[in-house]
Amino acid sequence: MSPVTVTLFLLFVLLTLGITYWASRKTKTASDFYVGGRSITAGQNGVAIAGDYLSAASFLGIAGLIALNGFDGFLYSVGFFVAYLTVLYVVAEPLRNVGKYTIADVLAYRLGDSRVRTAAAISTFTISIFYMIAQVVGAGSLISLLSGGTIKPEVAIPLVGTMMIVYVVFGGMIATTWVQIVKAVLLMIASAIIAFLVAMKFGFNLSDLLGAAEAKNGAEFLNAGLKYKNPIDLISLGLALVLGTAGLPHILVRFYTVPTARDARMSIIWAMVLIGVFYILTMMMGNGASVLLGKEAIEAANKAGNMAAPLLAQFLGGGAGTFGGEAFLAFVSAAAFATILAVVAGLTITASTAVAHDIYNSVMRKGKATESEQVRVAQLATVSIGIFAIVLGLLAKDQNVAFLVALAFALAASANLPVIIYALFWKRFNANGAIWGIVGGTLTTLILILGSPNIMKIDAPTVTKGRHLIQANAIFPLENPGIVSIPAGFILAAVGTALGRRRKEDEERFDEMTFRAYTGVGAE
Repeated sequence: MSPVTVTLFLLFVLLTLGITYWASRKTKTASDFYVGGRSITAGQNGVAIAGDYLSAASFLGIAGLIALNGFDGFLYSVGFFVAYLTVLYVVAEPLRNVGKYTIADVLAYRLGDSRVRTAAAISTFTISIFYMIAQVVGAGSLISLLSGGTIKPEVAIPLVGTMMIVYVVFGGMIATTWVQIVKAVLLMIASAIIAFLVAMKFGFNLSDLLGAAEAKNGAEFLNAGLKYKNPIDLISLGLALVLGTAGLPHILVRFYTVPTARDARMSIIWAMVLIGVFYILTMMMGNGASVLLGKEAIEAANKAGNMAAPLLAQFLGGGAGTFGGEAFLAFVSAAAFATILAVVAGLTITASTAVAHDIYNSVMRKGKATESEQVRVAQLATVSIGIFAIVLGLLAKDQNVAFLVALAFALAASANLPVIIYALFWKRFNANGAIWGIVGGTLTTLILILGSPNIMKIDAPTVTKGRHLIQANAIFPLENPGIVSIPAGFILAAVGTALGRRRKEDEERFDEMTFRAYTGVGAE
């Protein structure tokens, strides 16, 4: 690593450790640990949501997908952004008013069954782990590139996992939030500078940039079908991205960090502005990398394309070996590193909250655990989750990080979204339906993923490049299972409801929940 790179990384690490130390002095109660004592403002929370959402998949993965696959890669950006309309108009306000710390709180309040809380907590854990794998994989690729291959992903991934454990164990949600805010600012600055320099290269004419990309890569580069030959694959991906955000636990938990439902809505609006601008910039970065670097150079650094944005920064700064090139590469890489650490911290605290609040306190201790007990269990869960994520990240280190996140979205849309929608809007919905929906949606998605070309090999040019964990022909032909698993989640939840016992108290609780969801009366 160059001295500039080392200096910037150390500065960021020291800054975030300072934030963690400051936050640890303010984190005293379970509410402080889980949701920052509901003291985050709408603006701060909006920036933090953007920081949570704009992950390594966005900065590293999508830029690489666009650079290698053109239009098909850009559809990730479109899907990620459009998804927030569902969050804003459907779930933000009701979830904030009905829940306390987690999605499971909403379902438990509505359905009054501890089995539902347990199932929801397990779903939260599973989705968080899938999403977390993508971040640690991105960290491994990034640090390996910056060190010239000296530091292998096998070393870099445990390093990132250790840092995320420190942030969450000592600083809780307050530290996580401020690390996400710092990271969002760094990421937006880095992306804006890269996009500006790319625009300069083409006279600030977008048509010239796209024309150059087409000239270099062929007409198919700007049309659908370069990566996804089967249009069903593209539809399946779109469904997972657009619907998955409304079921992502680490995004939904941020609604509980603000004082009111109005603040939750305003948070989403703040986040949408930042996220929308960022995804426009990814189009500039991806196409710029394709033209200025070429696919061969991008794939030489990382087969999945994860290093397209850092390499483009190096090129725009003057090239490899120049002070400007190395300095800009270091800055962009520090922003990417910040991105990874912030998102991983958010995922970790969400998963640990599910273990400590939903499983330990609410189910095992029947709500009687003390504040200190809950915090201690959450800290122990954080360490365990961090170790588990490190192991899985090492197994998946050759996969594209945007693809890995898309699978987490499919899980969220198949397991969480159906039961959230039914719980909020279907009076007949019951606990049996919730369990069928969560468990069935999760298992359906996981089974389809295990049988897909991502895990099993297949002789086709459209599959994601990388190592296959199972050396056998794929059973399920699509890379993303959303088109099958999402309807399956809704259908299973409906069938489970029909087969379950109809209870008058469930329907009476629905009326109470609806009043509370849209008035805020009784909200915690």
